[in-house]
Amino acid sequence: MKLKFYKFTAAGNDFIIIDNRKRIIRKNINGIVKKLCDRKFGIGADGLILFENSKIAEFRMRYYNSDGSYATMCGNGARCIARYAYITGLKKKKFVFETDAGLITAEIFSDSVKVKLYETQNMKLDLSLNIDKKTFRLSFINTGVPHTVIFVDNLEKVDVVNLGRKIRFHKKFSPDGTNVNFVKLINSHTISIRTYERGVEDETLACGTGVTASAIISILKNKVKSPVNCITRSGIKFKVFYDMTDVYLQGPADLVFSGEILV
Repeated sequence: MKLKFYKFTAAGNDFIIIDNRKRIIRKNINGIVKKLCDRKFGIGADGLILFENSKIAEFRMRYYNSDGSYATMCGNGARCIARYAYITGLKKKKFVFETDAGLITAEIFSDSVKVKLYETQNMKLDLSLNIDKKTFRLSFINTGVPHTVIFVDNLEKVDVVNLGRKIRFHKKFSPDGTNVNFVKLINSHTISIRTYERGVEDETLACGTGVTASAIISILKNKVKSPVNCITRSGIKFKVFYDMTDVYLQGPADLVFSGEILV
């Protein structure tokens, strides 16, 4: 089977997007995702997004991590599929699309895409977690997918992969696990973030829902004020707007290339 694909990046967080409105991908979705996301034997990406029909919005987004696992939402993926919809024929600069985490409102700008996310869930501030005989203070929030946020003094000294993996699989967050964000305060409107991403099982250059989670927790703990400039591992900035009710995520979302591949 030959598939037409589009490769997008959002500050280094990269995705494959496939038009599945005619349901060309029905079987072995997990296997196809793992093959296409493989950086040595496929196209290479942090995740794959299916663009599908919706009865309640302009389209439906279905997201898979690079390991083939399904996720209800991906913030950067949402912004990329919004850009994809716009450049492939949806001639609206503001529209609503469907995800399994809820309806997302997107707005297209020349150099960025802004999405309005849904109400956050299951927020828990100042939890204690024991790992390797050390106690870590962290907070938990679901911004479509589960995230923990840990404030640190020196991001460069954090072993993001090893510590992130231990927190990600900790029994406190079972059975679903959690993404893990390490956050450093820069000033009253700026934070720097490194993220261990569940499903990718590694540090990624950026994570949209992680950026959002980190900004919200930082605001709630009175460490910063909205809007929050969020510096990701790629060095590219996102902006999060939060007024205790509505939350918006804005940042780059760009087409890298498109092509066809046999699967």
